[in-house]
Amino acid sequence: MRKIVHIDMDAFYASVEQRDDPSLRGRPVVVAWRGQRSVVCAASYEARTFGVRSAMPAARAERLCPDAVFVPPDFTRYRTVSRQVREILLRHTDLVEPLSLDEAYLDVTETKTMQPSATATAKAIRASIREELALTASAGVAPNKFLAKIASDWRKPDGIFVIRPEDVAAFLLPLPVSRIHGVGKVMDGKLAALGIRTCGDLANVAVADLEQRFGRYGRRLSELAHGIDRGEVKPDRPTMSISAEDTFEHDVPLDALEARIRELAAKVWSATRKTERVGRTVVLKLKTREFRILTRSFTPSTPPKSERELADIAASLRGHVDLPPTTLYRLVGVGLGNFRDADAVPQPELFA
Repeated sequence: MRKIVHIDMDAFYASVEQRDDPSLRGRPVVVAWRGQRSVVCAASYEARTFGVRSAMPAARAERLCPDAVFVPPDFTRYRTVSRQVREILLRHTDLVEPLSLDEAYLDVTETKTMQPSATATAKAIRASIREELALTASAGVAPNKFLAKIASDWRKPDGIFVIRPEDVAAFLLPLPVSRIHGVGKVMDGKLAALGIRTCGDLANVAVADLEQRFGRYGRRLSELAHGIDRGEVKPDRPTMSISAEDTFEHDVPLDALEARIRELAAKVWSATRKTERVGRTVVLKLKTREFRILTRSFTPSTPPKSERELADIAASLRGHVDLPPTTLYRLVGVGLGNFRDADAVPQPELFA
């Protein structure tokens, strides 16, 4: 049985800003550029009490919290701090799988530091982050990645939560199914229509019935509802693509999609700020009323350099859809793929 730790830095970008500028401590800090097209990269816990959240339009954040201090993001500095956190994690195990700049999985079944338990390892990591970087992190300890990620969110900020193998059922079964990764509003609604509201309800449904309704994801849902996750911690897995999609309550025509495409592009762009790699290919995904899936993509000569450029390209890809204008769509998605290390991306000639 594995011993997995999930480390999640608390309000990472905002906490770095508050650490480096004492005048921001205790104040509602929003890491974002101002403007109608900007989105929130991070919000301090003081700002979160007003309902401000990551990926929210900056204009809405300003309405929710008029006294917020807006700080433009400094991703170079955040990446530097992220590397310092990574160095602390690697002292304990080489099995570290970063998910973004501010969170990572660790397999501590065996460690370099000979800590007596996974819980002791998590405590030592959190103490080092506090002492060396003057930042806080929350930790989840569990037998697998799925449960460890849920646990790290359980006592945020600056907390630790442990799910022991013998306690998995008692912890998991009462939880709402929305706590399962991949169960968004649409899937939650489908499960609600079947009377499934908790992981316990889901665990009581036959796997065959779930597979019949939801395909291979139905089996995955059943396994997670039972606390089963066979995923291994994979060190240094590079980001290959980032995407966001939305299923509409009512099917809509192609020419009504631009606003939603731009909203999804904002989410994708915000997510890309958490990786050191650079995406080159913009993808537009569509699903028709008849469940036909279409994708259109474009790779510009240089990677998109802003949220607006990403959104403009994604919106323009509608012009490459050759279905009749009367076609209705139930889903739209925006993605950025073909990621490369930043120093491997060719730069434009100065005098082209």
